[in-house]
Amino acid sequence: MGKVVRYALVVLGALVMLFPFAWAVITSVTPDGAVLATPPDLTPDDPTLDAYGRLLEAMPFWRIVLNSAWIGAASTILQLVTGAMAAYAFARLPFPGRGVLFAVYLTTLMVPMQVLVVPLFIEMRMFNLVDTYFALLAPSIASAFGVFLLRQAVAQVPKEFDEAAVLDGAGHLRIFVSVILPLIRPALATFAIFGFMASWNSYLWPLIIIRSPEFRTIPLGLAELHGQFTTEWNVVMAGSVVSVVPILILYVFAQRHVIASVAQSGLK
Repeated sequence: MGKVVRYALVVLGALVMLFPFAWAVITSVTPDGAVLATPPDLTPDDPTLDAYGRLLEAMPFWRIVLNSAWIGAASTILQLVTGAMAAYAFARLPFPGRGVLFAVYLTTLMVPMQVLVVPLFIEMRMFNLVDTYFALLAPSIASAFGVFLLRQAVAQVPKEFDEAAVLDGAGHLRIFVSVILPLIRPALATFAIFGFMASWNSYLWPLIIIRSPEFRTIPLGLAELHGQFTTEWNVVMAGSVVSVVPILILYVFAQRHVIASVAQSGLK
């Protein structure tokens, strides 16, 4: 009976988590006249894809998706590179003040983005980078959370592997590339999903730094679908469904590594 109850709770939790996504898909194929029906209809009589067509007519949505995709991919790759190298330095290289420097670095996690927006904007304006792709990308080149997560993964790798590589003549670069990186792939995949999602869903910084329509990202595009007096909710939900698909695809491909990272987190 206890096992049945546990499975029932898991199924109930899954339904609660999946319902908003299912509701978005249902609303995106609901005709205009039935979107605001009371009570809401979970099975529309005449489902249609007109909302997706109007979405593409309202704005260059594929250009917006491409902007978010390449900015998210570049941001994720840069964060993986800088985070992994910093994690190796903090976990493996002894230098004076390492613990203090790492603690100070972690304190930046407590500074919200809202506090950094003004100084970041002033900095970008001084370098004439406002309304550019580089301005969108620059604040996400490095991540304190990524350094913390990957440092914990590097610290769990036995140092005997490093010592064996040193006996074979390997230096720090060879150890980092050939020994450490292959052994922390689950942590890298987990952080890649977090980093890509953070960039994909970022709204405040693009809103501040972007002026031209051709540089818009998905959150800015979805915000423009809301009218001043009325909102076509089926079109908004169509955009939301399209924005969720890349994240879903990324998770499907990285799921095995994410599960391995969670499973290994309890190992000594």
